[in-house]
Amino acid sequence: NAVKKLEGITSSDLAQAVKLLKETSTTKFDSSCEIHIKLGVDPTQAEQMVRTTVPLPHGTGKEVRVVAFVSDLNVKIAKTAGAIKAGMDELIEEIQKGFLDFDVAIATPEAMKGLGKIARILGTKGLMPNPKAGTVTTEIAKTIADIKKGRVEIRTDKLGQMHQIFGKVSFSEDQLKDNLKAFI
Repeated sequence: NAVKKLEGITSSDLAQAVKLLKETSTTKFDSSCEIHIKLGVDPTQAEQMVRTTVPLPHGTGKEVRVVAFVSDLNVKIAKTAGAIKAGMDELIEEIQKGFLDFDVAIATPEAMKGLGKIARILGTKGLMPNPKAGTVTTEIAKTIADIKKGRVEIRTDKLGQMHQIFGKVSFSEDQLKDNLKAFI
């Protein structure tokens, strides 16, 4: 039935695409909605790389787990803002022992020099804090709040394409459209 609804459609406007997305979902669980864009850029050229962050108005529908590499003075601020763990030396030791149960790591600029010990671990998982991704910051509470609300990092892959989850099938059509418009 889902395939029949898509027969003959080669392109559609945003409203129709979101409507079809919801109508053709066949899973029993709350599926993620994804967008894939072929940009036509050459990813080997540094000036053609696209990397930024986008605040999705309604989030992605996923609970984001944030850890914060901060000095002892800022641990309480980070935890109050919603970080699941915060600190410096103890957190680095936990990660060296195998703790990677988080989605985003943020750090203050002063804390970055201490992350050299675990840079290889975080870097291979795509979790290393980075100023371009907005995860190296002095505004800890604001950054954690933004990430938990739905700020996502987007970047081109090796083929010059972008892929991003922009919501769940259970979102309303308006919420999905708002998130797509913000992304685009």
